Amino acid sequence: MTNFDTLSEAVNYLTKEGYTEDFKAEEQYIKALYSKKEYLPKELIITKTYRFDGMDSPEDETELFAIIANDGTKGTLVMSYSAQHNQNVELIKQIKNK
Repeated sequence: MTNFDTLSEAVNYLTKEGYTEDFKAEEQYIKALYSKKEYLPKELIITKTYRFDGMDSPEDETELFAIIANDGTKGTLVMSYSAQHNQNVELIKQIKNK
């Protein structure tokens, strides 16, 4: 299953696939929220990307990234395109895709 109707379906699927960490793009690094590890973009690879369009507005678009770190840590990062996403978009753009 690779097409999902909702963000939660995709997250649940990826969690079952071992992507159990939650990543957040902060000012200077990507932080793993559970383990508290910090990564530079060059230490991460995006293995899958899923896009979800907002029902009411393109500003509600969300992307879900499945990410593997160089130490084997697997997790997800949710990027919303709303004004209140609080992710460092430029840092996310530096992560290489598989």
